[in-house]
Amino acid sequence: MAFISHIPPLEGGNYRVWQEKYELALALSENDLALTSLCPTEPMDPVREENESDADFTARQRDHAEVRMKYDLECKKWDISNRKCLMVAKCTMSDAIKGSIPDCDTATEYLKKVESQFIGSSKAYTSTLIKKLFNKNILVAVSENTF
Repeated sequence: MAFISHIPPLEGGNYRVWQEKYELALALSENDLALTSLCPTEPMDPVREENESDADFTARQRDHAEVRMKYDLECKKWDISNRKCLMVAKCTMSDAIKGSIPDCDTATEYLKKVESQFIGSSKAYTSTLIKKLFNKNILVAVSENTF
């Protein structure tokens, strides 16, 4: 978990660096399962067929118990990873940014919301800069023609 201390706090202008360090730290500490795979899908419990014998149904239930146990273990590992990924993300953000991101159940969903904050705002910021530059160039061109 020492890798986490090397994640720079997300403060606005450093989103890409923060994202890279965040993903790297979780991968190196082997806590990125929730970021790299979907939550396991719960297996359906066996349903007794109409003409199925007791012995056949019992055998299918026994086989299903192994499948269910595997699912429970995978789900537990995924839930722990998801919780850690969310905690690390939130702990490496400034309070202002953390407060602007709505809570989510999964780390991937939360990270998508964080990304949309910065991708959208960087596009808006770029658009504002282009407009300012364009307006400034028009003013300079007009003032050069009047003198």
